[in-house]
Amino acid sequence: MWVIKLGGNATVNAEAVLEELAAWAREGRRWVLVHGISAEADALGEALGHPPRYITSASGFTSRYTDARTRDILLMAYGRANAHLVAALHRRGVPAIGLRGIDGGLLQARRKEALRVREGERILILRGDYSGTPAGVNERLLRLLLDQGFYPVIAPMGLTSDGEIVNVDGDRAAAALAAALSAEGLIFVTGAPGLLRAFPDESTRVPRLTLPELEAAMAWAQGRMRHKLLAAREALTGGVPQVLLADGRRPAPLAAALNGNGTRIEADGHGWVE
Repeated sequence: MWVIKLGGNATVNAEAVLEELAAWAREGRRWVLVHGISAEADALGEALGHPPRYITSASGFTSRYTDARTRDILLMAYGRANAHLVAALHRRGVPAIGLRGIDGGLLQARRKEALRVREGERILILRGDYSGTPAGVNERLLRLLLDQGFYPVIAPMGLTSDGEIVNVDGDRAAAALAAALSAEGLIFVTGAPGLLRAFPDESTRVPRLTLPELEAAMAWAQGRMRHKLLAAREALTGGVPQVLLADGRRPAPLAAALNGNGTRIEADGHGWVE
């Protein structure tokens, strides 16, 4: 059992990933797919006159500010993307089933009531955000679907205990799902060759990390890669033995990552030394 997070970056070759997942299904390998929609959501927001707003937290993480209208835009973008992914898998003979994290309480979340954001030299408190962090997974629902031969394709919108819909970071949602399912591993399909020590120099790819080294790497990782490292840490501490960062721009990105063309992060073992 593997959990795959398909990034929403426009450079990711989604068709190549779907071909590999279809081959895995024919071989009897089980998987769960979590998908992003960053490029689609940005384009839809622009078209609807509500362009995306990105904020940087006090701890240095950049994310989308999700006001009520942005939340609706995300729901629309996720709905479209999810339907197209499910249809594409069915064309390849895979009995995929599309789900949102809100369906059946699949992805429980805790809303961030207030955000501490950095604007220049100041730290401000920002309210009215509908984003959240994973707080639980309906593992029983997922296992029921998997045991019946279905392949879940999940849009990571979560549901709070009060019944509010919130935007959950897709990487952290995938980590929570992988931990809940005791997955063999988690693969992030990205628009990069892996973790780069000196971004954007692709010759500085880090091939392997251990969990202790991951802590140090979070201090120098750039952009969205910091989110992926945070999610990797959550997956590893949740019992997932390995997390792979796959280059989604290349043919057969999953096979390439499994063969060492990316970054492998493990709870223990021999890692990378600067």
